[in-house]
Amino acid sequence: MTFCVGIKVNEGIVALADTRIVRGSEQVNKQKLAEFQHAGQGLFTMTSGLRSVRDKTLTYVDETLRSEDVARDRLYQFANLFGDQLRRVKNEDGPSLAATNHSFNLHAIIGGRLAADQSPQLFYVYPEGNWVEVAFDSPYFIIGRTYYGKPILDRLLTSDTPLSSAVALALLAFDATSTSVTDVGYPIDVAVLGNSDASPRFHRYTEPDLADTIAYWNRSLAESLQSLPMNWASPILSNHSYNAASP
Repeated sequence: MTFCVGIKVNEGIVALADTRIVRGSEQVNKQKLAEFQHAGQGLFTMTSGLRSVRDKTLTYVDETLRSEDVARDRLYQFANLFGDQLRRVKNEDGPSLAATNHSFNLHAIIGGRLAADQSPQLFYVYPEGNWVEVAFDSPYFIIGRTYYGKPILDRLLTSDTPLSSAVALALLAFDATSTSVTDVGYPIDVAVLGNSDASPRFHRYTEPDLADTIAYWNRSLAESLQSLPMNWASPILSNHSYNAASP
């Protein structure tokens, strides 16, 4: 499976993608966060779904960018190009995939800033090739394993969240997911594009790289549990000790 999250806050955008791919009893690592250069600007895509569809779509996108004498200056125009090539792949491969009971299920997150964009942009592209832009009151997209990382983002993330905290929340959403499932895991690829940056900065992290941070988070959760006010539970814990700390 896959875990990819894209976040947009007032200070910029963040992308995080795992690299684990499980096929039966086989486990491999493949990059899911891809970088593109267009018109002197950097941008990225993240995808979940069939690897063959992803690779063919990205190949067609890259081929089109190289062959066309068109300088797109808004990121939505690149999202349109990606959607066009995704529909092309669906027309070519959809019937044969359906014949073998494989659904055409590629989802994508596209982020970056081209010359005429006033700030970094973030889009979600559906398998049908249409897209939506991230919203101010819902400033993130998740694809792949979506359930486990949502609670921490829904509780703590807003458009006003500092960019550094958005990076931390992306990591913690990944950690919650990888803790609960076996088909999402390290290494992870992270991209950050601040409002003043010309291009995204990319970095790959292994599990040892982040071990101290995750250990600190686990300790903080355990300490918070111990100090959680439990007066409300006295009727059901009358014969047991409980934390009587004030709310």
